[in-house]
Amino acid sequence: MTPTPAAADPARFVERFGSALTAAGMQRLPARVFAALLADEDGRMTAAEIGEVLTVSPASVSGAVRSLEQLRMIHREREPGTRRDVHVVADDAWHDVMINSATIYTPLTETLRDGVDQVGGAGTQAGDRLALSVAFLEFVTEEMQQLSDRWDKRRAELGH
Repeated sequence: MTPTPAAADPARFVERFGSALTAAGMQRLPARVFAALLADEDGRMTAAEIGEVLTVSPASVSGAVRSLEQLRMIHREREPGTRRDVHVVADDAWHDVMINSATIYTPLTETLRDGVDQVGGAGTQAGDRLALSVAFLEFVTEEMQQLSDRWDKRRAELGH
């Protein structure tokens, strides 16, 4: 006898995944908004729709989507023929978030590199600590590009 699949329960997923993201360090409402967009059939919702799904105010949604946009986890589009904004999560959102992290690492790396001299230079404990941070972030950036290339190949193999 073949087991029957569990009944669809997007609301349960949204709360469970939102909680998992919160436990991982994300703020609670942005985590729930991201989960709601992931679970939505087309991954597109207005602020009013998000508020209705999560039973929160539109003002709360505004702050949460702004946070997610800054992290590049979602983006905003104008709904054709209207003045309403639609918040959209990419089908490959995790790839986009991880790979776009280079835009976060670049200013951090540059600031740390400049900071080596500002804290006493190479050979000081602080300077060496900052230099090691620079080396690590450069390494991560290079590895992320290689990882992205490998993912593109795997995704093609999966037919997506």
